Amino acid sequence: MNDMNPSSHTAHSAAEVEQQGRAIVFATNNSHKLDEIRAILGDRFKVLSLRDIDCHVDIPETANTLEGNAIQKARYIAEHYDYDCFADDTGLEVTALGGEPGVHSARYADGTDHDSEANMQKLLARLKDKDDRRAQFRTVICLARKSDIADYTLFEGIVRGTIAKEKQGSSGFGYDPIFVPEGYDESFAALGDEVKNRISHRARAVAKLADYLKQ
Repeated sequence: MNDMNPSSHTAHSAAEVEQQGRAIVFATNNSHKLDEIRAILGDRFKVLSLRDIDCHVDIPETANTLEGNAIQKARYIAEHYDYDCFADDTGLEVTALGGEPGVHSARYADGTDHDSEANMQKLLARLKDKDDRRAQFRTVICLARKSDIADYTLFEGIVRGTIAKEKQGSSGFGYDPIFVPEGYDESFAALGDEVKNRISHRARAVAKLADYLKQ
């Protein structure tokens, strides 16, 4: 799958996003994601978390695609909290497993909890007898505007690689200890945050978002 070009459902200017003094909501309270996004965007925008805008509700995330979940979250904040917002959904797609865990990556082990260790162990067990360990991380970001919640723009970032046979490294989060990106001999977790933030799927999607916001 190739990276998609930013796609919008209207011709509204991206400059609308900056009406709040360059403040924009990232629809998450995940500290790892926030740190990664803020490091990538730098001081170009003030990135607010859900906690920063006093949002403590469970935002609907019931779609069966990464795109659908990102759209749900971003539009919810734009509609109910009067902020321009971007939201992401990320999936690890393993070739030998037909794209699993995909949209279910965060809850792969039991369908409910975000248990990274259990998720990794299940994936490693599923691949135990597989020679084909190719995989890709894919992030989809949706940017929604408070001025027109029907208007949204999508950005995609992909990084291809393989699944290691055992965990490597201690940095990062999620599946980082077992995902080895193309061109490297170590996992995201072993490579460290500086390298990951430069080459990751999320970094690629955020770079497209940042370029769009600067138009």
